[in-house]
Amino acid sequence: MPSWNIHTAHVESLLGAHRAEDLGIADTNAFLFGSYVPDIYVGFMVSDVSLHIDYCITHIAKISMIPLADADCFWDHYVARRTPSSPAGLSLVLGAWAHLVADRFYNGRFRAYAVSHEMPEGDEMRLGKQGDFDLFGRSLGITSLVCPTDELIEAAWKFRPYSIFADDVKRAADVANGIVRESQASAPSPNGYQLLTAEWLTSVFKACDERLLIWLEAWQRLKAQGSPCLAADVRAEAGLSPATLDDPDWMKSLMQ
Repeated sequence: MPSWNIHTAHVESLLGAHRAEDLGIADTNAFLFGSYVPDIYVGFMVSDVSLHIDYCITHIAKISMIPLADADCFWDHYVARRTPSSPAGLSLVLGAWAHLVADRFYNGRFRAYAVSHEMPEGDEMRLGKQGDFDLFGRSLGITSLVCPTDELIEAAWKFRPYSIFADDVKRAADVANGIVRESQASAPSPNGYQLLTAEWLTSVFKACDERLLIWLEAWQRLKAQGSPCLAADVRAEAGLSPATLDDPDWMKSLMQ
């Protein structure tokens, strides 16, 4: 999965180049926090949370060495069918959806990269990928900090997939803000990548950014027309191909 500094950079890139309201984002603070939400209860990023939920549950993913989040399924259930009524609630859900899109982009493209480069299966590949993602994220110059406002805490508690406790909102905000400050304080070596390259990572970043933008713009057009806004409808409006189902046995190609 992309590191939180990459998720933060995607939020900054999207909101830095476009008006939030044009994309259906009413509360940018909640959108930023939402971009961390699927990882909060997994336990990797925020270790002292109140409960733990498996990654494949929070990301709607099939079990795999490099799992792919199902952002379309999340969209249908929590944006299209059960749209939050509050601006902060909807913005938080949109941020969580953007997180799943990014995870699918980075992990999906890494799968293809691993196959084409005949990388051996195992933790060395997984940990090398995560290290490269974090190194790339620290090069992106992020500055945005989450503020655990009353509106955000309420929206997090009303998050439909699972309620997020107020203390955990504050813990996650502390971790996210600490990562931003650490990124500002350190200048990563451009020669430190283990498996990937800066060019590959930049290309994935740009492709993910483009997907987030064209999706949200298509969604806003459908809403303005009073048309259905399921993931399949948004894909059609945006000119995107239908979603494909994940194959959790993708790594078999490495062993053939």
